[in-house]
Amino acid sequence: MRNSAHILQDLVSACRDGRSFYEQAARAVDDIGLKTLFTRIANAKGAIVQGLAVEASTGGDIPLASGTMAADFDKLYGEVRARLPDRNYAYLSRLEESEDHLLEALEKAQNDKNIPANARIVINRLAPEIRDCRDLLRARKIELRKAA
Repeated sequence: MRNSAHILQDLVSACRDGRSFYEQAARAVDDIGLKTLFTRIANAKGAIVQGLAVEASTGGDIPLASGTMAADFDKLYGEVRARLPDRNYAYLSRLEESEDHLLEALEKAQNDKNIPANARIVINRLAPEIRDCRDLLRARKIELRKAA
C-alpha cells in the first residue's frame, strides 16, 4: 500500500498539471464563459498545490513531477489540449471525467487516516470548490449539447 506522502504527492502533481492545463486552456478559447471557468478551475487547483505541497514534502520527498495519477491526468490533458481549437467543445465531457477522477482521489485522501490531519483540513476546505467547478463543467457541457 502506498504511504500518505505518496498519495499527497500524486494529488499535488496532478493538480499542478491541471493548473497549467487550465491556464493554457483559458488563453486558448474565445468563449468568455469558458475562459472564466477555466481560470477558476486553475485557481482551485493552484490552491490545492499550495495547501498540500508542504504536507506532501514532509515525508522527505519533493512532490513528484509524474506518478500514476499524474501520468493519467497528463495523458488526458494532452488529448484535450489537441482539441482546444475545436468550436464544438466536445472536450468538456473529458474534462468533467478528469474532475470526477480528482474528486475521487480527494475523497480517498479525506478518508485515509494515515493522511496528516493538516492535509485533510486543506482537502476538506478545498474539495467543495473542485466539486463546484466540476458541476459548472457539467452544466456547460449540457448547455452546449442542447445548443448543438
